[in-house]
Amino acid sequence: MRFMFVGDSMTIGRAGDFTWRYRMWQHLDSTFGGPYRIVGPRSELYEGSDAYADPEFPAHARRHLAGWGEGWQHMAPLIGPAAGAARADVLLVSLGLIDLGFYTDAEQTAANVRRFIAGARTARPGVRMVLLPVIPNSRAEEDAPFAAEVARFNELLAKAVADLTTAASPVLLAARPQEYDIHHDTYDGTHPNASGEHRLAGEFAAVLHQAWGIGGPYGADRVRNDTL
Repeated sequence: MRFMFVGDSMTIGRAGDFTWRYRMWQHLDSTFGGPYRIVGPRSELYEGSDAYADPEFPAHARRHLAGWGEGWQHMAPLIGPAAGAARADVLLVSLGLIDLGFYTDAEQTAANVRRFIAGARTARPGVRMVLLPVIPNSRAEEDAPFAAEVARFNELLAKAVADLTTAASPVLLAARPQEYDIHHDTYDGTHPNASGEHRLAGEFAAVLHQAWGIGGPYGADRVRNDTL
């Protein structure tokens, strides 16, 4: 089974981050009984850095399709070629905040979600997808119109998932982590720190396990110490 992580700056990470991708690799390595690969055309952190917090994070597990400042509109044309070349079976996707903040409104962003799903299926008709809603950041605390746009997009994202999921190519919506607190789980009001990485990985892991029997529950031992 081939997993591809797709996202923006919250997914690619910066020098010194573990990233939630690292947390998912640890989780899959400890709970998934079958053979698997993490795939994607990229492996670096922001600005091409390879300085992951854990230098033992193996190169084969660093693969992804994520970019700082890249959103649904950027990934929609890229996902088909990337998923096809890597023969991706499962896409774990965290996108949307950068779109709403800089590029597109809620309706336009939702249209790009639909383009993304269509592109992925053109390349991989049986691909499965798990999409994470947008987590409001510190800007949403201070900017009511922006907060409303985030809420509107999350409604449209849920509708797109309901409209487009099929038995052959299921699309599922992950939950926003219930205990996610931008004042505790991010280092700047947007980007996840160690505890935030665990919480994001935990939501993807929950969907994989509960919906498809992939892996197991995200272990409480992984969250007990935010520095691990």
